[in-house]
Amino acid sequence: MGDKANAHPGAAGRALTADHPASVRNVVLVGHSGSGKTTLVEALALTTGAVNRAGRVEDGGTVSDYDEIEHRQQRSVQLSLVPVEWGGIKINLLDTPGYADFVGELRAGLRAADAALFVVSAAEGTEGISGATRMVWDECAAVGMPRAIVITHLEAARADFEQMTQACAETFGRDDPDAVLPLYLPLHGEPGADGHAPVHGLIGLLSQKVFDYSSGERKERPPSGEELPLIDEARNRLIEGIIAESEDESLMDRYLGGEELDFKTLVGDLETAVARGIFHPVLAAAPAAEGSKQGLGTVELLELITGGFPTPLERPAPEVTTPEGAPREVAACDPEGPLVAEVVKTSSDPYVGRISLVRVFSGTLRPDETVHVSGHGLADRGHEDHDVDERIGALSSPFGKQQRALDKAIAGDLACVAKLSRAETGDTLSHKDEPLLMEPWTMPDPLLPLAIQAHSKPDEDKLSQGLARLVAEDPTMRLEQNQDTHQVVLWCLGEAHADVALERLRNRFGVQVDVVPHKVSLRETFAGKAAARGRHVKQSGGHGQFAICEIEVEPLPGGAGIEFVDKVVGGAVPRQFIPSVEKGVRAQATRGVALGYPLVDVRVTLLDGKAHSVDSSDAAFQTAGALALREAAGSCQIHLLEPVSEIQVLVADDYVGAVMSDLSSRRGRVVGTEQSPGGRTLVRAEVPEIEIGRYAVDLRSLSHGTGRFSRRYARHEPMPPQQAAKVREEAASSS
Repeated sequence: MGDKANAHPGAAGRALTADHPASVRNVVLVGHSGSGKTTLVEALALTTGAVNRAGRVEDGGTVSDYDEIEHRQQRSVQLSLVPVEWGGIKINLLDTPGYADFVGELRAGLRAADAALFVVSAAEGTEGISGATRMVWDECAAVGMPRAIVITHLEAARADFEQMTQACAETFGRDDPDAVLPLYLPLHGEPGADGHAPVHGLIGLLSQKVFDYSSGERKERPPSGEELPLIDEARNRLIEGIIAESEDESLMDRYLGGEELDFKTLVGDLETAVARGIFHPVLAAAPAAEGSKQGLGTVELLELITGGFPTPLERPAPEVTTPEGAPREVAACDPEGPLVAEVVKTSSDPYVGRISLVRVFSGTLRPDETVHVSGHGLADRGHEDHDVDERIGALSSPFGKQQRALDKAIAGDLACVAKLSRAETGDTLSHKDEPLLMEPWTMPDPLLPLAIQAHSKPDEDKLSQGLARLVAEDPTMRLEQNQDTHQVVLWCLGEAHADVALERLRNRFGVQVDVVPHKVSLRETFAGKAAARGRHVKQSGGHGQFAICEIEVEPLPGGAGIEFVDKVVGGAVPRQFIPSVEKGVRAQATRGVALGYPLVDVRVTLLDGKAHSVDSSDAAFQTAGALALREAAGSCQIHLLEPVSEIQVLVADDYVGAVMSDLSSRRGRVVGTEQSPGGRTLVRAEVPEIEIGRYAVDLRSLSHGTGRFSRRYARHEPMPPQQAAKVREEAASSS
């Protein structure tokens, strides 16, 4: 950041260790799919010496060798860690997926990091800043996370650094545009045949030096007479922006008085403002050209990370309690303190088994020690809470598909832990004699249902274990065994998330499944009063069966359930058999009386009946009660009831009209709206669940990625006749 000379790069092919939290930087890269995050990580790895010019490490792997699905789909689908070293500082680069379906991986990266790089593509113009990226920026702002912006793809024909910088200031600096300013300006060469002038260097606004990358390696020189005037206006604005955030209130007076502030003072104040999360520098970066040792802007970016981003010592630890909930004070990032670490990602390796990526917040983690694993509060998603001791395996530092052995991981660092068979993403690791639990981070709710069934009998035998391993790796996925529809449902964040889940089941866990239409939990009820007789009389030699009961059925208000009333007089049905009639009625109600959906919201009154002194029995009266209910249904109209959800949609103001119109087309009823911070509106509505099966996908398209929603079951209510007729037709055709 201070336009320093090149630091000594870290050596390739070895595990990077940290002996003190001050020598660690944890940085998460954020940006939409295609913005260039992974390419930037590879460029930084080349500049630090972690890979060679061909992008490969010493033993042949590459920084991007991580997941076979990513290679096939040509996009990142999970969080990956790439540790590099610059100037004696270990930098843990956390590369996150840019696609909205994998926001859970992004949130894990935010949890593990102490600062964020927002990567924006100049090739897409002002549209290169997606709505989802803006929302993540606001999340970081809410917790005060330091942020910087990197503009990529400057080699594109339509790339315009000045235009993109202005767009970033308007988007990310809504409250203070002067808090989002460039530290360097791109230096353009001669225009080519297409009129586009390539970027081959950077001009440092503070140092007033040129950093020329045209030779394939960064070279420093003073600006020419033609270049110097280019920087005056941008330099003055940058200096004013820095000193406006300075803790030294005299700097502004000195600057306005005409004093030339020294370079060291400006850099020191800049680094302080960045670390405090109140100033957000804009930089430019590009991958290294073939044969080059460094990518454009990578040295400047590494200087920003090591000089301006905070150390783990400066980040307050998340709230820590005992497993029972008692608060516990833990010193932030003390390697000698009690062990507090968190599993931020879980993955499977066909040779090693389960691998857990862990951020150590306190204490020191060592191989082969026994730790306590505390649960994560996601039992509602099929992830059981944990409270067990486990012996951890080897510690390692990842690099692509490789794992390099570590002898320890201190507070503030990240490492991979092998063979934690019970720990899942979000779990806390602590000393076995002093169990602790960290407050979990917020996970997005999976709202897209994917109903599946085993493809064959061998797959059926492996399905349960495969699903358990799948959800253990991904806390944003919820597994449901629906008792009403008897379906196995994976709740996902979107279609791409669902596709990855199916591919992992098939290729990683060896389970072939078929996707089937998702069913909602319908109900049946009586439209009016009905009376019927249930007669179960059999005489076939030996002990017979005799039971007759007469009932009346009437509808009740929604949510009343099944009510059974005994009005038998004169002992027509012996007292010991009245519970048998009720049991038979309730069993039949569970099975349904028309299309097989549970019967609800009716009162069944037992009026009369007959019994035999020898042949009547509990089983006979259960059967008679069930028959009576079916007979009553045959003489009365049966209404289908559909589940209705209360949903809350948070969307940018620009899309409120489109969202409300769309909800109306789904038979929804808007019950209210209210303004939310950040130019957004909360829309509350009630919508039949059958209409919002794909709403997670449709809302994203409708709102250009800015909308999110939550849903909660409200009640069952009668389905419109036209919709009910369609359900009956489908049931008839499938029977």
